[in-house]
Amino acid sequence: MKEFEVKVLDDDDQRFIEALKDLGMSRNIATTLTYLTNVPEASSQEIEMSTGLRQPEVSVAMRYMRKNTWINIHDKKTAGKGRPTKIYSLSAPVDRIVQHYENKILDETQATMKAIDKLKNISKLV
Repeated sequence: MKEFEVKVLDDDDQRFIEALKDLGMSRNIATTLTYLTNVPEASSQEIEMSTGLRQPEVSVAMRYMRKNTWINIHDKKTAGKGRPTKIYSLSAPVDRIVQHYENKILDETQATMKAIDKLKNISKLV
């Protein structure tokens, strides 16, 4: 049987995940992102085993992070036949990722304030 070391998220990591969720990030993305901040690189299987997420949850998180250019991906050949394993690493600094959510919240707040101003102006006419 093959042995390898698996890192596990600790209490500080759990607090970080909760803070990311408070910004509006999904639990799966927050958990995957937090794990990747703790390791130089990881396969999907390592992320699953270390975080308790299921394969589809990790895949969805990776798709979102890839779309936002937060991760690098490269293939690692496996022994024997079969597909190579995808290896993921964080390419964006955490502060850039937080900035993404800050901008999103600011945009949403501005849209809400415009709607409120519009309602105030309409109510003056009524």
